[in-house]
Amino acid sequence: AFLPAFVYSLKVSPLIEKISDHKDFKKLLRTRNNILVLYSKHAAAAESSLRLLSSVAQEVKGRGTIGWIDCGDTESRKLCKKMKVDPNSKEKGVDLLHYKDGAFHTPYNRAVTLKSMVAFLKDPEGAPLWEEDPEAKDIVHVDSEKELRRLLKKEDKPLLMMFYAPWCGVCKRMMPSYQQAATELKGKYVLAGMNVYSAEFERIKEEFNVRGYPTICYFEKGKFLFNFENFGATAADIAEWLKSPQAPQPQPPETPWADEENVVYHLTDEDFDKFIKDHSSVLVMFHAPWCGHCKKMKPEYEKAAEFLHVASDSPGVLAAVDATANKALAERYHISGFPTLKYFKDGEEKYTLPHLRTKKKIIDWLQNPEAPPPPEPAWEEKQTSVVHLAGEDFRESLKKKKHTLVMFYAPWCPHCKNAIPHFTTAAEVFKEDRKIAYAAVDCAKGQNHELCKQEGVDGYPTFNYYNYGKFVEKYTGERAESGFTTFMRTLRERDHERVGKKKDEL
Repeated sequence: AFLPAFVYSLKVSPLIEKISDHKDFKKLLRTRNNILVLYSKHAAAAESSLRLLSSVAQEVKGRGTIGWIDCGDTESRKLCKKMKVDPNSKEKGVDLLHYKDGAFHTPYNRAVTLKSMVAFLKDPEGAPLWEEDPEAKDIVHVDSEKELRRLLKKEDKPLLMMFYAPWCGVCKRMMPSYQQAATELKGKYVLAGMNVYSAEFERIKEEFNVRGYPTICYFEKGKFLFNFENFGATAADIAEWLKSPQAPQPQPPETPWADEENVVYHLTDEDFDKFIKDHSSVLVMFHAPWCGHCKKMKPEYEKAAEFLHVASDSPGVLAAVDATANKALAERYHISGFPTLKYFKDGEEKYTLPHLRTKKKIIDWLQNPEAPPPPEPAWEEKQTSVVHLAGEDFRESLKKKKHTLVMFYAPWCPHCKNAIPHFTTAAEVFKEDRKIAYAAVDCAKGQNHELCKQEGVDGYPTFNYYNYGKFVEKYTGERAESGFTTFMRTLRERDHERVGKKKDEL
């Protein structure tokens, strides 16, 4: 349908779909899965909304669609009636409704700003932006590097800046305390926040050493002094710390497990072989000092070792190897995750055991050592439609496909394990489309470390979208099959539209 003449003078984007016929609207709902529709009581009432929505349409091109129904003209009035929408009842004579996957989803009830509307259309199920929370009115919300530089240059008061990611659980838990502190300390201190998850902020993350979220930096007269690192903070804790800001106290180094008093035999590159030969039945735990699962398992392992130590007919002994300090052993036994348990019988490696984590399980198994069930094959060993890439063939492979969604993951990461089946199913949906690929890179593999760093991976899983091998954006949508397929389907719809328009022009 044609837009009214005044709309063109407003420079309204041609990306806005003007709808007046019910059949056309049904077709739109059938072919697009993420639509924000402006209903207006007449064309003039829509003016200011259309100006804003033109910018929104440009920002969400390929991800979402903006529609406009003018309930003031005769034909459209019938459509509004059919859809049970009456913009006359609204204060400004306009109503904004969102439709998802062919059906009504929700009234748009968030801030009517470019930033909020774009964020909503990029993730209609996601949480509102932090600045939309009325309780966060005293936080200075920073959107760009330019704004950050300006703030640091002009602000004389001490400044606390929270660099965060919208999905980060620790950030969400801390935000209420942080915003309460901002209100209570207003006029004396400035508390600011900046979502730096997007790839465009790599330089900021590098400069302020943002390696995880939240990272909270303290500035005086624009100069970074140190980090505030008490993430369990209440508003009172933040206020107390700001009275006398100081660098985080270094944590006392942990005592190595081998230096603690326990009856586990701690082996090294030098004495390992002799010990294994001298003991006919040995269970060895390969561990790393920083590994949380190892720390959790350690007390159970020690209890089992004590039991075996005093047992009159002990079925074996328990040993441990710090794989970070004894690299020759870690390499020889291909240790790639922690803890790894290996069983040695009469001087020979016999089994790798993935399932012994408690004192009872360890002792029961040693009393009757038998082969564990075969391990679940790695993701890349399974027959799926996901393409598994490595450092050397990454860029060349991507260049062959128009649209590629790449999942950067680590096999041990729980969020990755949850996402893998959904990502795999989405790949299956598009396996016949030669222009599309769903790919994966295992960042835990040494050969991929540099690649993952280079592609801006600072947490797992990270999803990047590439167009003929060129990075376009980070995917921040739902980590479910519907999210992955909707994203790709929208890209293909956009391709088909362009082809259609070219044919029409011819």
